[in-house]
Amino acid sequence: MSSLPRRAKVQVQDVVLKDEFSSFSELSSASEEDDKEDSAWEPQKKVPRSRKQPPPKESKPKRMPRVKKNAPQISDGSEVVVVKEELNSSVAIADTALEDRKNKLDTVQTLKTAKTKQKCAAQPHTVRRTKKLKVEEETSKASNLEGESNSSETPSTSTVWGGTCKKEENDDDFTFGQSALKKIKTETYPQGQPVKFPANANSTKEEVEMNWDMVQVLSERTNIEPWVCANIIRLFNDDNTIPFIIRYRKELINNLDADSLREVQQTLEELRAVAKKVHSTIQKIKKEGKMSECLLKAMLNCKTFEELEHVSAPYKTGSKGTKAQRARQLGLEGAARALLEKPGELSLLSYIRPDVKGLSTLQDIEIGVQHILADMIAKDKDTLDFIRNLCQKRHVCIQSSLAKVSSKKVNEKDVDKFLLYQHFSCNIRNIHHHQILAINRGENLKVLTVKVNISDGVKDEFCRWCIQNRWRPRSFARPELMKILYNSLNDSFKRLIYPLLCREFRAKLTSDAEKESVMMFGRNLRQLLLTSPVPGRTLMGVDPGYKHGCKLAIISPTSQILHTDVVYLHCGQGFREAEKIKTLLLNFNCSTVVIGNGTACRETEAYFADLIMKNYFAPLDVVYCIVSEAGASIYSVGPEANKEMPGLDPNLRSAVSIARRVQDPLAELVKIEPKHIGVGMYQHDVSQTLLKATLDSVVEECVSFVGVDINICSEVLLRHIAGLNANRAKNIIEWREKNGPFINREQLKKVKGLGPKSFQQCAGFIRINQDYIRTFCSQQTETSGQIQGVAVTSSADVEVTNEKQGKKKSKTAVNVLLKPNPLDQTCIHPESYDIAMRFLSSIGGTLYEVGKPEMQQKINSFLEKEGMEKIAERLQTTVHTLQVIIDGLSQPESFDFRTDFDKPDFKRSIVCLEDLQIGTVLTGKVENATLFGIFVDIGVGKSGLIPIRNVTEAKLSKTKKRRSLGLGPGERVEVQVLNIDIPRSRITLDLIRVL
Repeated sequence: MSSLPRRAKVQVQDVVLKDEFSSFSELSSASEEDDKEDSAWEPQKKVPRSRKQPPPKESKPKRMPRVKKNAPQISDGSEVVVVKEELNSSVAIADTALEDRKNKLDTVQTLKTAKTKQKCAAQPHTVRRTKKLKVEEETSKASNLEGESNSSETPSTSTVWGGTCKKEENDDDFTFGQSALKKIKTETYPQGQPVKFPANANSTKEEVEMNWDMVQVLSERTNIEPWVCANIIRLFNDDNTIPFIIRYRKELINNLDADSLREVQQTLEELRAVAKKVHSTIQKIKKEGKMSECLLKAMLNCKTFEELEHVSAPYKTGSKGTKAQRARQLGLEGAARALLEKPGELSLLSYIRPDVKGLSTLQDIEIGVQHILADMIAKDKDTLDFIRNLCQKRHVCIQSSLAKVSSKKVNEKDVDKFLLYQHFSCNIRNIHHHQILAINRGENLKVLTVKVNISDGVKDEFCRWCIQNRWRPRSFARPELMKILYNSLNDSFKRLIYPLLCREFRAKLTSDAEKESVMMFGRNLRQLLLTSPVPGRTLMGVDPGYKHGCKLAIISPTSQILHTDVVYLHCGQGFREAEKIKTLLLNFNCSTVVIGNGTACRETEAYFADLIMKNYFAPLDVVYCIVSEAGASIYSVGPEANKEMPGLDPNLRSAVSIARRVQDPLAELVKIEPKHIGVGMYQHDVSQTLLKATLDSVVEECVSFVGVDINICSEVLLRHIAGLNANRAKNIIEWREKNGPFINREQLKKVKGLGPKSFQQCAGFIRINQDYIRTFCSQQTETSGQIQGVAVTSSADVEVTNEKQGKKKSKTAVNVLLKPNPLDQTCIHPESYDIAMRFLSSIGGTLYEVGKPEMQQKINSFLEKEGMEKIAERLQTTVHTLQVIIDGLSQPESFDFRTDFDKPDFKRSIVCLEDLQIGTVLTGKVENATLFGIFVDIGVGKSGLIPIRNVTEAKLSKTKKRRSLGLGPGERVEVQVLNIDIPRSRITLDLIRVL
């Protein structure tokens, strides 16, 4: 909270700058009427801050100009300007500090009023009214803040103010003062809870105003309730990260999982991109003087890029103009409208001009009127809605066939790959996502020709509806005029509407398929990252090879490199090299070998399996496992590996990386760019921007949920924590190297670049090992006295000593008592420490018992007696927050939820492809999951495929904790061989059960 005054001053300054800009733009405008016309459709622009504007000083304002009657009145005693704080701020301050901030904010508000009044005379009424609304909104927010202590709503979390518990309002954190109350559903109040919303809460937050509501469209596209979508938008607008929302704001998102939340975020960004493109296109067309009221309305109705392209195509710079535009330039639009409105009075002969091209004959005039009518029909919203709904009900199929020129220009191998799609047809409602991606790839390679087939019955019903309803002339029309109308409908459907529908269907199918492919990649990546670690073992990593030998690396249980070497196992020297390997394993007491699955993997596996079966490494009981080496080569020559292992040969670095992937998969795999890990499907055919954003988000989610020990973790791992980035992670490491280990989470606030928002997002995912800290504290305090026991960092331990001043502001100095806090080793967020302490008091527990069996016993007995909901109500928090607190208090100190999942599959023997028989039951490990099936490593050198139809819910384990609904990399399964195709090296499997 030490940065509160600074944030307030920044906001006030911003308001003044916006007002000055408004005044300048109004005075410099050429015509007031033009401005009014622009304001009818132009969205409000963001005004860049001027760096030359000095910050307001608090000591100068001593007198104020006389306040006019229509100016907003600011009361010194009851209202203050309040900046939007981070949700459930994690820093606790004393009452005296709060009063000082209120006084300073009052002074800043007074200065703002004084400055803005001087400009009122030069500003038009609309600008003054906008300013008045802003001030009223701010003062309303202030009164909401002051009234929070008396609120009766259930808080999400708790913040300590002068030793008392502040009741926070779940949804009021995301609203902006409004008198009207609205009932909204939440997990805690299914029947609805009164929450304050502004009159246009959803639209005012968007940069561009459209004719559709963002929340409503988002809800329709994602099938998520509108109130949840509204909360998600507010959470993302407030810069909250997905891991933070999932763990600490569950009640606001109705318990959505990370994938669903990520889907909403991507859809929201897509809608905002459409709105932004609409805005820029409107500006461009207006600048050319081609804007009309009808066109403006049509563009503001656009919800997709395809719709916008359809509406704006004729107005693009450099376009020759459409047939309808050329007909309009000839003056035939009046004739087209008359045909619909007053057909009895229309005489086309009167438009004939023998000397004008396009008007010389009656036929030319009829064609011109037909083009205008066709354009009007194709741009009409009701007409397009009807044909879209009709296509949803009727049979529309997508067809692919072998391209005619493919045999001459395309490789024969590529043609064979698309054998299934050379005569393919499927209803667009039933086609699978992987089929769409395969068809698109074949089309891009010019192997396939693709088209969308809409039946003639759709066209006939469409034309019938248009004639009888939407485009029926208002009075009797002569047969020759009705013929023109019929021709217009056919022309509009064939030339304009049908191509639009094809583009829309293909774009929707491709977009959905790409999203599903990216989501599948994300699920596989999460499964791989959360593979259970194998700690406490000395490992030998082997990077197989033929000519250049197999690279060996032995690493300690703490991932330190003990030895590296190269052995040549496949060049006739296998027996001699076996002695060297045995000596290394015995010297370092290593009994686990990790083999990369790259070149020569099969031969290397057979070599080790043969030695193990002969008991060659006795007395060691050696086992081996195969691990994916995808991305290891790229990582070994990258800057991160060079910094971590300077002077080591890149080939040996890859062996080190292979061993570490088993010891701690998450810590090692985050060093590699996610798309190089190789667990995706058609990953090169999808949007690379979407793929990177999703995979980075999944990595952040995994690292955050596992948590990191701030005093021993690497910079690479730290930068993937929610709320942190490369610069902040670097600053944390530098602070740690300069000042020693972090004693408690509050010390993070001392790190340069780590503000209140970043602290709020990352604090709950950072762990501080208490045994390590107790040792450090006892060494540091030998001169000043021994620390007795363990104390809790309360609100009194944090004291603001100075504020940020000047343009180049230094990090706010915060005096934090260097006392370890056992809660810092848990998943409990600092904003909930007060609730956690009150819960401990209720059950009669102490901080010494955190993570111990006696704590679990006390919690269980208390829950049986009181019940979760009653306890949450008494502590004035939510059930979700209380559950996080209970988990944090009861989990052991070294708890890692990855241990619940599968470890690598260690083996001693090998099976060949030729040894397999149909009906054989085997145990294997899932390598990759796709939309059409699951690839399983069954130890024969070639993965088998379980078709997706064989993976049923009944075969998936219900008792075992799962990370996703389907199978994913790393899971152990029992399978049965259904078919073996040795020439094509293909094995078809059936899933028996998940182990």
